[in-house]
Amino acid sequence: MPNAVFVGRVPKYRRHKPSGQAAVSLCGKDFYLGLHGTRASKAEYDRLIGEWLAAGRTLPHPQADLTVAELALRYLRFAQGYYRRDGEPTRSLERVQTALKALRKSYAHTLVSDFGPLALQALQHKLAASELSRRYVNYLVDTIRRMFKWGVAQEVVPETVYPALTAVSGLRAGRTPARETEPIGPVDEAVVEATLPYLPPIVADMVRFQQASGCRPGEVCAVRPCDVDTSGSAWIYTPRRHKTDYRGHTRVIFVGPKGQDALRRYLLRPAEAFCFCPAEGERKRRADLHQERVTPLSCGNRPGSNRRRRPKKHPGERYTSRSYHAAVRHAVIKANEEREKKGIEERVPAWHPNQLRHSAATAIRKYFGLEAVQAVLGHKSLAVSEVYAKKNLALAAEVMRKIG
Repeated sequence: MPNAVFVGRVPKYRRHKPSGQAAVSLCGKDFYLGLHGTRASKAEYDRLIGEWLAAGRTLPHPQADLTVAELALRYLRFAQGYYRRDGEPTRSLERVQTALKALRKSYAHTLVSDFGPLALQALQHKLAASELSRRYVNYLVDTIRRMFKWGVAQEVVPETVYPALTAVSGLRAGRTPARETEPIGPVDEAVVEATLPYLPPIVADMVRFQQASGCRPGEVCAVRPCDVDTSGSAWIYTPRRHKTDYRGHTRVIFVGPKGQDALRRYLLRPAEAFCFCPAEGERKRRADLHQERVTPLSCGNRPGSNRRRRPKKHPGERYTSRSYHAAVRHAVIKANEEREKKGIEERVPAWHPNQLRHSAATAIRKYFGLEAVQAVLGHKSLAVSEVYAKKNLALAAEVMRKIG
């Protein structure tokens, strides 16, 4: 795991007057580097500073009295610099914080040298007994293991600790009290169509674009005109950032006629502006309300006069996966409220944008096979594509009707 970039003051290379040597102070301790001003002393300074920064601004050597809480604090500082994208923290940082909170609650004062497999299993069982899902418990336990691995790499944790923790297996389905989550599956097209009228127009176009292209929710939110090549019959969308870019993978998304229809009008903006902009949608919503106004302007509130002076949230320049998901969730609620008013018993089932990717994968597999799913969705292996593309059970039933 690469080290995060630490920003802040770095101890200076200085001259120790009594001895004439170069020196640097780290964590309250003076280190002498050799004759001041020489190339060798400056190289020694660079080495010590590099190790000090890599260890999280601490001295890089195992400490027998280091507690779990102290290690967790150092790892959190590292994670705050490492788990960032475009200057913003990622979801991984939230999970690190959750894992460290659970760890500190039970083992804050335990020495890192005394934290072994039994302690990790006890924490694992405690998490499993809570309302967390089995997969999430496994993720939190893996995060704690990674913290100790990081500590070994920084030479602040004895090297025997991490190998011992790897002996603890993850929770298996059906053999733990932790709840199981339903696998993500495709969403029926009829359900999506029933939701679209209750979505803001921009979000509705986001759904149509994702339906047609099979891309991830985050990739829908991040599309910009400069990322889309419209020269061919099938447009090519190359996201600047995507889920696996940190592994050096390149993501290429082909956009057909349906996706082009949903995206075309949003390309008429500055090249680096986000196509799907919440602030733009809010302006249009207010403009539509103003057009529908019945009360004369001389009476009642004027446009903008009843807004909060300091609102807690302002519409941003782009949607996030969370806000996109929230918009779909609210639209489903509105659709069901409208059906209830009309006396329609059938409800629109809850769904989320991730399911649109599974729907696209299932349709592609039905007509073109599993390798086509791998190519369109950008998976590195067919095993991953298998997860996204639901098996064609209708075909299996037809086969058995004929030969079974």
